[in-house]
Amino acid sequence: MMNTSKTRLAAAFLALAAWFPLQANAGLLDDDEARKAILDLRAKVDNITRDLNARLDAKADKSSALEMVNQNEQIQGEIAKLRGQIEVLANDIATAQRRQKDFYADLDARLRKLEPRQVSIDGQEAAVAPDEQTTYEAAMATFKGGDYKAAATQLADFVRRYPQSGYASNAQYWLGNAWYAQRDCKKAIAAQQVVAANYPDSAKAPDAMLNIGTCHAELKDKKAATKVLKDLIAKYPDSAAAQAARDRLPSLK
Repeated sequence: MMNTSKTRLAAAFLALAAWFPLQANAGLLDDDEARKAILDLRAKVDNITRDLNARLDAKADKSSALEMVNQNEQIQGEIAKLRGQIEVLANDIATAQRRQKDFYADLDARLRKLEPRQVSIDGQEAAVAPDEQTTYEAAMATFKGGDYKAAATQLADFVRRYPQSGYASNAQYWLGNAWYAQRDCKKAIAAQQVVAANYPDSAKAPDAMLNIGTCHAELKDKKAATKVLKDLIAKYPDSAAAQAARDRLPSLK
């Protein structure tokens, strides 16, 4: 609209400027000459108008082109910002995925440490949790170190915490031995009776009965000792403990 208005104003100004000389010289020209001069002037005005419009259009096109260039630069800038944000997000996602992978790997390793493992206890396979094995081995290390009082405490705590453990019968048996090592036959007998009663299929059961008979003999209770040793021979006739019981029975008569 502004360009069109400028064009019209320019054309009107030129026409008006041309009209004044014509009026001044009207008396000097005849009709044919006047018409020719008017046609020439109109042609000049048309040419100037077209040229002015062309220039204005060219200026408008240049402005539009410049505006498009500016807009394109702005768009490219926004695209660059978005690409930067995408790269940051991609890096964050990659970092999060790596951390998540490391987390699950660590969690899996921790869970594997807690999972029961198959171990051989006196020739029998048993599933034992790592903490069970660690606790049992620590108690046995104390026993082997000669601290029987501390070993008795640790072994008693083990059977209380892990009554179903594959090490439970062994822990109970060594608990009896820890009491015996402290010369407490009554507690030793009580501990070994648990082995014989609760774990009859354990490899330690025959030895537990032999220890009970030995403790009774040391307490001068030959009758109780004889009964236990005979029960041992009857229940586990092929065991090494049964053969030891046969050797000891004559001394109890």
